[in-house]
Amino acid sequence: MELPSAAMFQELFVLAILYAALHYLARAILPAKRAAGHASPPLPLPPGPRGYPVVGALPLLGRAPHRALATMAKLHGPIMHLTLGRQGVVVASTPAAARLFLKEHGASFLDRPTGDAAPTLLAYGAQDLVFAPYGPRWRRLRRECSIGLLGPQALVNWADTRREEVGHMVRAVLARRGEAVEVPEFLFCAMANMIGQAAVGRRVLDDAGGEATREFKEMVVELMTSAGLVNIGDFVPAVAWMDLQGLVRKMRRLWTRLDRVWARLLSEHEEVMAARQQEGARRLDLVDRLIACRREAGEEYGVTDLNIKALLNNVFTAGTDTSSSTIEWALAEMLLNPAIMRRAQAEMDALIGRDRLLRDSDTPNLPYLHAICKETFRKHPSTPLNLPRVSTEACNVQGYHIPKGTRLIVNIWGIGRDPAAWPDPTRFDPERFMTEQGKKVEPMGSHFELIPFGAGRRMCAGARMGVTLVHHMLGALVHAFDWEMPEGAAGVMDMEEEFGLALQKKVPVRAVARPRLAASAYE
Repeated sequence: MELPSAAMFQELFVLAILYAALHYLARAILPAKRAAGHASPPLPLPPGPRGYPVVGALPLLGRAPHRALATMAKLHGPIMHLTLGRQGVVVASTPAAARLFLKEHGASFLDRPTGDAAPTLLAYGAQDLVFAPYGPRWRRLRRECSIGLLGPQALVNWADTRREEVGHMVRAVLARRGEAVEVPEFLFCAMANMIGQAAVGRRVLDDAGGEATREFKEMVVELMTSAGLVNIGDFVPAVAWMDLQGLVRKMRRLWTRLDRVWARLLSEHEEVMAARQQEGARRLDLVDRLIACRREAGEEYGVTDLNIKALLNNVFTAGTDTSSSTIEWALAEMLLNPAIMRRAQAEMDALIGRDRLLRDSDTPNLPYLHAICKETFRKHPSTPLNLPRVSTEACNVQGYHIPKGTRLIVNIWGIGRDPAAWPDPTRFDPERFMTEQGKKVEPMGSHFELIPFGAGRRMCAGARMGVTLVHHMLGALVHAFDWEMPEGAAGVMDMEEEFGLALQKKVPVRAVARPRLAASAYE
């Protein structure tokens, strides 16, 4: 799905003119009255493109809004204002601009926009962790997710599960030795099962490349793509009912399919919950914790069934798609730059040897692996544009007036390509993170030149888990196998992107894996 064609915009202009004519008096007279009765804002809006009548800058975004906004920022500056339909939007495109909005003025941008199709449909009316309004319920949901799945202690508690699933993944790849395989299938299956065991207490997919895996992956990718596209109806309410792009119909169908999956998982979980409790002490999974919160009678901010299904939507979609996409981009870059892969393998061999698989506990001692991951986060951020926030109050930022109700977009992709922050930014070069200064830069929201998970109080709650999974799974695949392009590829790979909430690789990585460890290591 993409933005409308020129012909569709012509139809939109005609409808907009009719709409404007019907409300001419109200729209012509009221602004004059306001101007007569109120002073102008003390400071100007940030600079930005003028756009078109009614639709504003929507036609300028094209198929790749992250690239279009980065190009506009070169003309208008690091803090840019544009109008999308009736909605004012401010875009931050450099590390310094991101720091201003996410840290210094972060308290003014804690909420998400309301009424958009994606959070209304796919997030059960913003009942999840991603789109929910900032407040007591959101803090409750975040706390439970941190304790049960995403926080540092939860990552320690589930380390053995991750090790088992990485072993499953490596053996599944080994079984296809010598064949060209689609790497994302193996990554997605392993990710889904890791999250499944920690979230609902069991594996949810049986094998990489199976029908269930492909169907589930297609739904997740479709959700992440659809939810990230610019929906005309969100910005021009007068034509929202027409669903010009067909996005709302598509999301409704997708929501119905996913809701059946989450309802089935919850039903099966509750059926076996009592039996599992009789087996003795065991680790509580995330849904156990959420159900316990739901059953606390009379609590004002207790968890509802909708919250639980919405949270499952979050962890199984964003949790699988973003991390697996990052690993796929990293492998693609190393296939194009074999010397980087060989150096990473040499580092792992020196620390681990070739008699066992890489473990979670090894990764803190692999600085070059960390550098590869950081460079991938920089050049191919899983979320190219941060999820939009909205100002809950008017504020002044760097001499500009930001009205209440303005949407904030941080162009994370643009920040990673900022030549002032990153020399030769289009080059994939892990060496930039091997210097003393580069080693200090971490992707956890404190260094604004590298914020793949955002920053501030509403940065991605799964950032710590995402970094852990990328380190472990990418390291295991690079250590266990020599990766080669299929015969006939001749060192050429399609690196085109597919824009959405997650920045997908349009053509999946296909590669041949050849085992490089002792046979006993794969057992």
